[in-house]
Amino acid sequence: MNMTTVLIAEDEHLAADALADWVKATPGLQLVAVCEDGDDALAKIRALKPGLVLTDIQMPGLTGLQVVQALQGDAHQPRIIFTTAYDQHALTAFELHAVDYLLKPFSRERFDEAVQHALRDAAPSTADVAQALGAPHDAPLTRLLVRDQGKIFPLQISDIECLRSDNKYTAITAKGRSFLVRLPIADFESRLDPARFLRVQRGCIVNLDFVDSMTPDENSQLVVQLRDGTRITANREVSKMLREQSL
Repeated sequence: MNMTTVLIAEDEHLAADALADWVKATPGLQLVAVCEDGDDALAKIRALKPGLVLTDIQMPGLTGLQVVQALQGDAHQPRIIFTTAYDQHALTAFELHAVDYLLKPFSRERFDEAVQHALRDAAPSTADVAQALGAPHDAPLTRLLVRDQGKIFPLQISDIECLRSDNKYTAITAKGRSFLVRLPIADFESRLDPARFLRVQRGCIVNLDFVDSMTPDENSQLVVQLRDGTRITANREVSKMLREQSL
């Protein structure tokens, strides 16, 4: 079995102990160091070259983000999983850029899931990670990173045809494919260009550039048909707004 070496950078002792125990109990993982501050973590990452780093965002000395920023030009690029108590805005940044994270207080189940993602999927670069967490929370989206069949790749926002979701996940349709992101659709709405993207239902946003036609149904609600044949009935409020805007 190939072993993945792991470095933990965490100044909260209980969290560090839990992570260390889980790493030791996971086949294929080998713990090589536990650091309590960012400066020590950066030095040991460069010296030990671990395959996976579990790092807190807020630590004495360098923050976890500053450690990642410092690693951008290095030849060795470990997989990164952040442990964090950050708010929803930061979690949205993690999800939009396929950055693995553990939200405190984290569970063993979530640890296993994050590790599986980090080791199975192609990792975003340290530059992508640093950009994702350093960007303003309300900055418009131009692209996001999505996972598909063990790979991570960029998806241009202009290529998105439709977004549909329940309360927790959003399915993004683009170029005839669907990608599942662990975010509610509301987290996308405020970051998308309102001149191009329209929320036609509570759980559906369409890119107007991909709309083929809008036809009223028997209830005078507009049925939006996309170029791929997908049909979505706009709610009454949106239907009324669209009729008023038509020439």
